[in-house]
Amino acid sequence: MKIKWLGHASFLIKTNGKTILTDPFDETIGYKPNFPSVDIVLVSHEHFDHNAVGKVPSYKEIIKGYVEKYIDGIKIKGIRGYHDNKQGRLRGEVTMFKIESEGRSLIHLSDIGTVLTEEQVKEIGKVDIVMIPVGGIYTVGPKEAWKIVEQLNPKIVLPMHYKTPFLKFDLLPVYKFLEGREYTEKNELEINTHPLPEKTQIIVLKYL
Repeated sequence: MKIKWLGHASFLIKTNGKTILTDPFDETIGYKPNFPSVDIVLVSHEHFDHNAVGKVPSYKEIIKGYVEKYIDGIKIKGIRGYHDNKQGRLRGEVTMFKIESEGRSLIHLSDIGTVLTEEQVKEIGKVDIVMIPVGGIYTVGPKEAWKIVEQLNPKIVLPMHYKTPFLKFDLLPVYKFLEGREYTEKNELEINTHPLPEKTQIIVLKYL
């Protein structure tokens, strides 16, 4: 399994012979939508910086909403979340996508706007990798993000949805989430058959 960050909340996941793209965006947010052709596009909610499917050259399937699908050995489950701390009354709902493949599990938390409920933690279950927004303003900020990490207790944390020199609107930078903690920067995360780290590891994927 290989994971590359394409900017904002968009990741390219290569697993079990398939390519999965999360939350494509258009050029108006500042990042370049240089997306490849993929097998599956996951759209967590219908905001312009997460649903620009038209920028993807080609794909075989789009998955949205609270569904459960099995595609060539890959399980994808959509779980209900909220874009704010008012049960969606301010910004609506989002879909958190859990992906299970190659004996590993990961969850893309979309624009989650509040810490998880006990029911959500139970529905998500065990996860090895968490892709979590940390920039605040439109999502959880650093403090809430760390509470979610504690709730899920993953092996690897991939921060996303934060301010960079490329992003055209204001969010908190990733270092606010990283303050006082050890982390590793990588161009790409490759998960092989070796055991995952015993303690939670933060990996900041570079925008290339």
